Amino acid sequence: MNQTEFLDKVLPFKDKVYRLAKRLLVSSDEAEDATQELYLKLWKNKSKIEGYRNVEAFAMTMTKNYCLDQLKSKRASNLSLVHSNYTDGNNSLQKEIEIKDSTNIIKEMINNLPEKQKIIIQLRDIENYEFKEIEKIMEMEPTAIRVTLSRARKTIREQFIKKQNYGIV
Repeated sequence: MNQTEFLDKVLPFKDKVYRLAKRLLVSSDEAEDATQELYLKLWKNKSKIEGYRNVEAFAMTMTKNYCLDQLKSKRASNLSLVHSNYTDGNNSLQKEIEIKDSTNIIKEMINNLPEKQKIIIQLRDIENYEFKEIEKIMEMEPTAIRVTLSRARKTIREQFIKKQNYGIV
């Protein structure tokens, strides 16, 4: 596989790799390092990836594993979860502030979820991956993924409602 063929295979999902890394590692610098590390590993193993039907799922699995390794290391003690992708130009200032506050509350709630729930929420609800792709990335049964996703959503929903009603979690 030459460089052009390699780039044609791996560049289309570069942003997804970065967003997953950023979701798990929080720091933009750490996410960029993780993305760069992943692409270096893919390049070194380019002969192996020729045989994969779904290179994207393979790369996302590698990203997940790399990020989880980083989180387990000493360097990860100061990392947190960050993500915001909601913008709407038609909102009033007050509405924008409410949305930003709600987004920050939900970020914090996602941050407090167990690792598997955090990753599955990222892949399904933010990256819009299909369940079959998540199965490959997470190496989990479809039922387990659905249950984990359901529990994560339920936890966030209950905490968010409680926060909205009482002002505390």
